[in-house]
Amino acid sequence: MKTFDPDKYLQRIKHRQEVTLTETGLRSLHRGQFHTIPFENFDVLLGRPILLDPGSLFDKLVERPRGGYCFELNGLFLQALEYFGFETRILLARVHLSGSPVIGRGHQLSLVTINGRKWLTDVGFGGQNMPEPIPLEINQVCDLGSQILRLVKTEPYGVMLQSFDGELWQNLYSFDMAYAGPGDIKYGNYYTSTHPDSIFTQDRMVSLPTREGRITLNNKTLKILEEGTERLIELADDQTYLEALKLHFDIELDVPYDRLPALPTGAG
Repeated sequence: MKTFDPDKYLQRIKHRQEVTLTETGLRSLHRGQFHTIPFENFDVLLGRPILLDPGSLFDKLVERPRGGYCFELNGLFLQALEYFGFETRILLARVHLSGSPVIGRGHQLSLVTINGRKWLTDVGFGGQNMPEPIPLEINQVCDLGSQILRLVKTEPYGVMLQSFDGELWQNLYSFDMAYAGPGDIKYGNYYTSTHPDSIFTQDRMVSLPTREGRITLNNKTLKILEEGTERLIELADDQTYLEALKLHFDIELDVPYDRLPALPTGAG
């Protein structure tokens, strides 16, 4: 934990009040990182190794600053939770998003226990990120404003996190209480960041929740959702693309645009 600087972390996530070991304190930290550090996969596309040691995570997400994907974002959040004294443990999940094949445990999240009550925290699930922790309680509907979530038991996968789309409950990911150690994280991170079947090695993805909605980028299509109104902008396939990353997500890549892998054929 020598690499974790609490003052710099709290400044990065715009957290100005005292951190308390309470449900309110947990919710405040979660919302802080949720709204400030973007989900993005550009280092994966550049063929760079995704380093998960505490120093590398802090340097990338706080010092530079950049964003990352689940193993990075939830890895940094775990550092913060442990530093401030929360009782935590890592969980690994299988993603069940519509249209995606169900693969191994390739998504990291955290379980936090406060006064005997267990909470799920997840600041690294891209466009479906939960805005704040939810209690680990089966069949309890959690209306979080921007999302309505619940946990249900689903064989053979264990517990399923679902999101309500206004008509149906959609599966997001499943998990169980099995031990997840450094080797499990290393395996999942390596597959997710290198395998040709991984969505992270194929498309450019960025997502950042805002107080008014959310901004997302899929390849060249920038989607800005503000107070229920959606705007779509098609970015140019040139250096101005990097300017848009800086403007909308505060991401500054250290390579010129022509160093990025070509967009998938027909990508919008």
